[in-house]
Amino acid sequence: MATKKTPTKRAPKKRTASSALPSDVNNEMILDFYREMLLIRRFEEKAGQLYGMGLIGGFCHLYIGQEAVVVGIQSVLEDRDTILTSYRDHGHMLACGMDPDGVMAELTGRIGGYSKGKGGSMHMFSEEKGFYGGHGIVGAQVPIGTGIAFAHKYLEENAVNVAYLGDGALNQGQVYESFNMASLWDLPVVYVIENNRYGMGTSTERSSANSTELYHRGSAYGIPGMQVDGMDVVAVREAAKIAVEHARSGKGPYIMEMMTYRYRGHSMSDPAKYRSKEEVQKVREERDPIERLRAVMVKKNVIDETGMKQIDKDVKAIVSKSAEFAQSSPEPDPSELYTDVYADA
Repeated sequence: MATKKTPTKRAPKKRTASSALPSDVNNEMILDFYREMLLIRRFEEKAGQLYGMGLIGGFCHLYIGQEAVVVGIQSVLEDRDTILTSYRDHGHMLACGMDPDGVMAELTGRIGGYSKGKGGSMHMFSEEKGFYGGHGIVGAQVPIGTGIAFAHKYLEENAVNVAYLGDGALNQGQVYESFNMASLWDLPVVYVIENNRYGMGTSTERSSANSTELYHRGSAYGIPGMQVDGMDVVAVREAAKIAVEHARSGKGPYIMEMMTYRYRGHSMSDPAKYRSKEEVQKVREERDPIERLRAVMVKKNVIDETGMKQIDKDVKAIVSKSAEFAQSSPEPDPSELYTDVYADA
């Protein structure tokens, strides 16, 4: 007996921005992209400095190099939408509008932080901004994001959840349980695979079958996907419009594989000896998301060099203020050990 195959609708394999900008991307939006990516870059550089000084303890996973992903996606989301991600989360917090002062204070374990200094890098939340964590367990954010998407649908909120995960997390079993459930119930969730090529130091070629096309991983569940140049903020935005509209319109989940790259090691304690300095330098010179946008700004006469220097100066002032706030904010009182603790009777 012949078996019937149900075709899976797939988007084009890879989306990149053309030389002509989309009609809805104006000069003001380009400048916003530049400011936001630069803020994330400078904030992460400062966080790295504070970690080196011993002011940030525990783990610290920097987002340097991947800024275009979250900035591009955030530009198409609405206030009612929600996001959550893994432990490489500082950039996501800043992109959704969380206060740099509160983020940096939490990193340094101070009372002025988003979790009163008790959560650190991996455990910050802001219900006001629709940010539901940083999660330290690899892949754990995916079923949580799927659950939030279920709540959005159940409560008829017309909202979308964006669940970010790394290429390493994609091989977790709970991810596929989530894909199955999301597809069965047509949940409004966009799964964003931030493929930075090295999950905890192991290249995708060594850890993932068919490693160049991770966006097909939802095919067995009828989930469409696309691969995107994650180092091009405009390309990310254009792809995100398709994915978010798909989820919001009731068609179910969507997968986006962002081809991106992190310049630092997996965490601040990782010397990143599994790749060459030449490889990192090549990406910096040829694909850096901020420099690529700068080139567009110059070509389109969006702003002159003086204006860009002023933006950089303003951003550095914001980051310096956050570092000063973090260091001047007191440590939590020992009594805070007993607050926000829940246990069954």
